Amino acid sequence: MPRLSDFQDRFVAALRDPGAPIPEDLLGRADEIPVARFGVYRNNVHSSLVDALAAAYPTVERLVGTEFFRAMAQPYVRATLPETPVLIHYGATFASFLAGFEPVRGLPYLADVTRIDWAWHQAYHAPEADPLTAEQIEAIPPEEWGQRCVVLHPSAQVLESPWPALSIWLTNRHDATVQPIDLNAGAEEALICRPAHEVGVWRLPEGGTRLVQALAAGVPLSEAALATTREVPALDLTTTLQTLLNSGAVTTIR
Repeated sequence: MPRLSDFQDRFVAALRDPGAPIPEDLLGRADEIPVARFGVYRNNVHSSLVDALAAAYPTVERLVGTEFFRAMAQPYVRATLPETPVLIHYGATFASFLAGFEPVRGLPYLADVTRIDWAWHQAYHAPEADPLTAEQIEAIPPEEWGQRCVVLHPSAQVLESPWPALSIWLTNRHDATVQPIDLNAGAEEALICRPAHEVGVWRLPEGGTRLVQALAAGVPLSEAALATTREVPALDLTTTLQTLLNSGAVTTIR
């Protein structure tokens, strides 16, 4: 007796690949009807997943154009079906896919721009939390800051890129007319957070990403700053901390 799992494997294979045969289990006497119906179903699934990607990556779509975006989304959709029924989680690996996608090899910054879009998308759907208030910050004795640990907002994320990916993302996301960006401008780092009702994106100074990652791992501030400075001597600790606190990316200082 055929196993259900075998049928499911064949069904998924046919769903991924328009050229794959339809599972015989679906074929009746009038073979054309199941074939046509399955073709419509397959097209609807692919179209809805491409739409989900477009909703999660609007900046990338604008950057490459709608037609090209939907074309490069098709092989991703065929290779990557949803793991949950909630489509806001679909597309988490799209940046990694684009990093190895031959047709966009001439756009080496595209994967990092894609990561910023996904971080924005995640921040938008992240849980709520109250950011640290000015009164709470002022109540901490200056001599104790070094021993304190920082708790970040659930939506807070940091990203670094060897390309001016943040500048590319900002102009494609917000400007009515996309501005030219000098690709030789150098590396950029970003903080993405939604402390209230809107997602915000802030620039971080060099080394800021590594410092925030250390703080997110529970490393006390003085240890995190020392370790980061060893790797990035130019670290601007003051600006990084001010950006963290002013953005609302910190909820608690233990």
